[in-house]
Amino acid sequence: MQIFVIGGSGYFGSVLVEHLRSAGHSVTALARSEQSAARLRAAGAVPVAGSITDTEVVRTAAAAADAVVYAASDYAPTAQSTEDELAAVRAVTAGAAEAAGTSGTPGTPGTPGTTGTSPKPVVYTSTGLVYGFDPTDVTEDAVLPEVSAQPVKAQAERIVLGAPGITGIAVRAGLVFGRGGTGLVTGLIDAAVANGAATYIGDGANSWYPVHVDDLADLYVRAIEHPVAGVVNAVGSVPFTFRELAEAIGDLTGTPSVSVPLEVAEAQMGPAVRTLTTSTHLLATKARATYDWQPSERSLVEDVRNGSYTAPPRP
Repeated sequence: MQIFVIGGSGYFGSVLVEHLRSAGHSVTALARSEQSAARLRAAGAVPVAGSITDTEVVRTAAAAADAVVYAASDYAPTAQSTEDELAAVRAVTAGAAEAAGTSGTPGTPGTPGTTGTSPKPVVYTSTGLVYGFDPTDVTEDAVLPEVSAQPVKAQAERIVLGAPGITGIAVRAGLVFGRGGTGLVTGLIDAAVANGAATYIGDGANSWYPVHVDDLADLYVRAIEHPVAGVVNAVGSVPFTFRELAEAIGDLTGTPSVSVPLEVAEAQMGPAVRTLTTSTHLLATKARATYDWQPSERSLVEDVRNGSYTAPPRP
């Protein structure tokens, strides 16, 4: 299959491209700079010059592919960024529907590696944050709240899931980790080095279920090859508390782990810091049943303490 990836040179996207190529698929990917294009070529992908604001480029590339993945992760909480992402998602779904079942190698619907006359799969990368703050229902069928940390993701989900002529799939991922990446973890590591302390808010007992980047990429390959429309949660089975994470970061950076009151954290980082005081208890039951997906038992805390993460030099 030919897969078009938006965000293919980013943290998760680059790992996804690697997994897609290993599975025997060809990949085209959006590249908004020559540096990004060079990274994509090195990974065996064909770059498509443009950014998500180039909606005609996005639509055309989606129409030419057998499947599309929206994996861009550089969203900023501004009105313009929201408008840009939603416009790009509409272009993706329009392009995919426009040529559904006509691109690539003809085959029998449902056969791995071909599209035949089946609607093209369009996989959108969402987040568990759409469930809001400390939700009681985190099943894929839950009614999402109006207020969440990333409301644009819920809006984009509705576009993908409601678009005619495609197989729309929304993956609500937990915190992605591994291979020394993800902005939240590396940002906390950098802050510990800069401030001389690894901090957590309050008692730090709130917990999240993260997902390893390689496990998440494996789920996407499965969803593309055997698409089933709908929402799936994507989390691992090894949770962490923010105090445990701070202690691991402290060990990595040689700094003490220190509790910070919520009001102090809000004064320093703004109201969005409230997200770091929430707990999530997402389960990936549907992803396991639908795609026979088995995430590994890898631990974020152990990966920070003894794995892929490194600390920058102290100032």
